[in-house]
Amino acid sequence: MSDDNPGGRGVSRVNVEGLGRLPVFSHATLAGDLVFVSGTLGTLPGGFELAPGGMGGQTRQTLENIQAILEAAGVGLPDVVKVSVYVTDMSAFREMNEAYAAFFPSEPPARITLEVAGLALGALVEIECVAAKR
Repeated sequence: MSDDNPGGRGVSRVNVEGLGRLPVFSHATLAGDLVFVSGTLGTLPGGFELAPGGMGGQTRQTLENIQAILEAAGVGLPDVVKVSVYVTDMSAFREMNEAYAAFFPSEPPARITLEVAGLALGALVEIECVAAKR
């Protein structure tokens, strides 16, 4: 985890070694008891190659990446309170939802799913979330 909070405002950044990211954003920002995870793609560890398997494969990899970010921030999937899912094709909603459900099998967080015209790297899905520290 990196901390770029020289002013002491209670805000710090989280970046996970080996998880691809552009230098213009952090994987997550910690603000008080909240963890704001940036929009995350289903890239394979070590770079920007998207996971194989279409919408389902990318959704699984995206959530695995989010798990790593949450862990680095000191929380986990059970601490997620809000999720925003962006897909490029709503006709693949079922495939995305099946992969998503494996990570939130019971008592899932609040969620919205939106169809968008396009995502970075040609990704099919991007997910952001907010978690609360206990």
